[in-house]
Amino acid sequence: QVQLVESGGGSVQAGGSLRLSCTKSGYTHSGRYMAWFRQAPGKEREGVAVIDMNGATTYADSMKGRAAISKDNAKNTLYLQMNSLKPEDTAMYYCAARASPDPPSPWHLWNLYAYWGQGTQVTVSS
Repeated sequence: QVQLVESGGGSVQAGGSLRLSCTKSGYTHSGRYMAWFRQAPGKEREGVAVIDMNGATTYADSMKGRAAISKDNAKNTLYLQMNSLKPEDTAMYYCAARASPDPPSPWHLWNLYAYWGQGTQVTVSS
C-alpha cells in the first residue's frame, strides 16, 4: 500500500518562499510519475508540477519560474520549492503518485493519479 505524507506548509507573506516535502512508502512503480496538485476553496484541484523517473519536469504556467519540483530517491521524498509566492497560491497542496508505469496524459489531470497524501496548507498573505 502506497502512503504519501506531505509536510512543509505554512503561512507566509507575499514574496516569500516555502519548501514542501512528500515522503513516500510502498509500491515502487508508483514513484515513476509524481506530482504536486493544489486546491483552493471553491476551486477545482489543479496540477502544479510533475516529475518523472528520469527527473524530467513540467510545470503549470502559473508556477513557471517560481517553483521547482525535485526528488531524492534515496530518501523516497518529493519536494516542491516555491518562491515569490502570491496570495493566489493559497491552497491545500497535495502530493500524488501515479500507479501506472505509463506517463500521465495530460499530466495535470488529477484522476490519473491513484495515490494521494492528506495535503498541507499553504497560506500567502498580501
